[in-house]
This record gives sequence, structure tokens and C-alpha cells, in this order.
Amino acid sequence: MTFVSEGAKLSGPLAAGSEIGFAEPSMASVSDYIALLKPRVMSLVIFTALVGLAVAPGHLHPVTAFTALLCIAVGAGGSGALNMWYDADIDAIMTRTSRRPVPMGRVKPGEALAFGLTLSGFSVMTLGLLVNWVAGALLAFTIFFYVVIYTMWLKRSTPQNIVIGGAAGAFPPMIGWAAVTGDISLPSIVLFLIIFLWTPPHFWALALYKQGDYGAAGIPMLPNVAGEPATKLQILLYSIVLVATSFVPNFIGMSGWLYGLIAVVTGTSFLYYAWRLFRTRDALSMKKVARSLFTYSLSYLFVIFLALMVDHVGHLLGWVA
Repeated sequence: MTFVSEGAKLSGPLAAGSEIGFAEPSMASVSDYIALLKPRVMSLVIFTALVGLAVAPGHLHPVTAFTALLCIAVGAGGSGALNMWYDADIDAIMTRTSRRPVPMGRVKPGEALAFGLTLSGFSVMTLGLLVNWVAGALLAFTIFFYVVIYTMWLKRSTPQNIVIGGAAGAFPPMIGWAAVTGDISLPSIVLFLIIFLWTPPHFWALALYKQGDYGAAGIPMLPNVAGEPATKLQILLYSIVLVATSFVPNFIGMSGWLYGLIAVVTGTSFLYYAWRLFRTRDALSMKKVARSLFTYSLSYLFVIFLALMVDHVGHLLGWVA
């Protein structure tokens, strides 16, 4: 199987002797280092971790809970910086990422690497020492999985990169849960599964309308390798399993009718977009529908997790029967 486009050779991070590697002097600003943290991704990580922490049985002192969330956020930022360090060669090719600090030369690769390693190590040690080592170990594994398993290996080698690599983004609520309970149990695994199953349709929808970028960079995203029909079918199948899994909290006593109602409404809308995409044949219309699904999927995940937290807090306070 060959790629649709064979772009630049992808041998890893920018070499020390590359033009970008020798951007002198460093033009890095505070905003550049904030960009290395991938703040939009970090915000989703913080939110899902907060939900895991909020719905877990038990209680954390507010200072400890804040410390846990801060460590998870810093760990996510550190892994984001390491991702930008390693992927600077392909980031420079793709329009969506070409203006990131490293390919633009404002942050040197070595600076991004040191920044990422420092944040990652600090976050893991602090979480382990001040909260508990189960949560700390989960955070360390999450960073390792995202940087080594996904970024360095899967992303450039298999069209299943998003399926397997999606586990990295699914760990934060489990880490939040472990920060409270000190263990991993079925409800936290359900939270993990919801994000894990959400990731393929979310990113494959993006890949459908950004095929040119991924093709130019030589990244084996599913549309570039298996084609659009196969990708649309996989999106539909994963969407069905995702929506079915979103009802599991009701069956295991993790949530009540409020969450169940919201899961029905949002899940039906998700399936509508996935089905509409599957049935669309015109190339221009397909890209528009794919973009609509991608945008809606962000709202879907936020609403589902917010509903879980509101339902849980509502039951504790007696607002929800």
C-alpha cells in the first residue's frame, strides 16, 4: 500500500544542521512558549480530567484537587511541546501547523525539547509526591504514550495512528479519577472509552477535508491510504459504537436520567452527521459535511462530559431525583 502523496522524507525531528534548527538568534516570546503547550488541547484535557475528579467517589481537599489538575495540565503542555519538537519537519509542510513556533524558527528545536522534558518531569513528580503515585504513574504513561508511541511511531507508520494513539487523549479523566480514589475502576474505564471511541471519527473527519495537507506531509491518515469511502464507513461504525458506549454510565449506576436524556439527544445528532457524511458522494459537499462533523464532535464531547458532572453534582445536592 502506498500513500497518495509521498511528500518530504520524514526521518524525525529537525536536524541540528537544518535551516530552522539554526534560527539565530532565538525570537521566542512568552506567546510562543504558550503555543508550544497546545492550549486548545490542554483546555480539553483539563476539562475531562476535572470531570473524572468530580464524579469519582471520595473527596479531595480543594488545594490537592487544584494541584492534581495543574499537574495534568502541565503534563499535557509538556507532551504538546515534545510533539512540536519531533513533528517540526511535517508541521512546516502542513498549512494547519506551518505557523507553529518551531517550524517558523521562533523557538529552536532544542529549546522546545528542553521545555517539554522539564514540564513533563515536573508534572509527574509533583503529582506523585503531592497527590498519589497511581495518578502520577498514569500521567507518566500518558506522556510516554503520546510522545513515543503515537508521535514517534504510529503517526508516521500506520493509518491506525489515530485509533491506537487516541488512548493518550483518553487518559486524563482516568488520571483525575485516580487522583481521588488512588485506583482504576470500571467507571473510570468507561470515561476512557468514551474519549477513545470519539477520537477516530473526530480526527478522520478532519483528515477528510485536510487530505492535501496530510498527503503532502506523507502522513498515512486513513483517507490518504484507504480512500474516502472506507474512511466514511469507519467513521459511521465508530460513531455507532461511541453513542452506544455513551449510555453505559446509566447502566452501571454512574449517572441518572438527566445525563441519559442529554446522551440521547447529542448521540442522535452525532449519528445524523456521521450518516449524512457516509451518504454524501459529491467531493465538495463531502468536505463541508466532514467539517461540520468535526466541529460538532468537539461540542459533543464537551456536552457529554459536562452532563455527567452536572448529573452527578445534581444528585449529591438533591437537585436531580
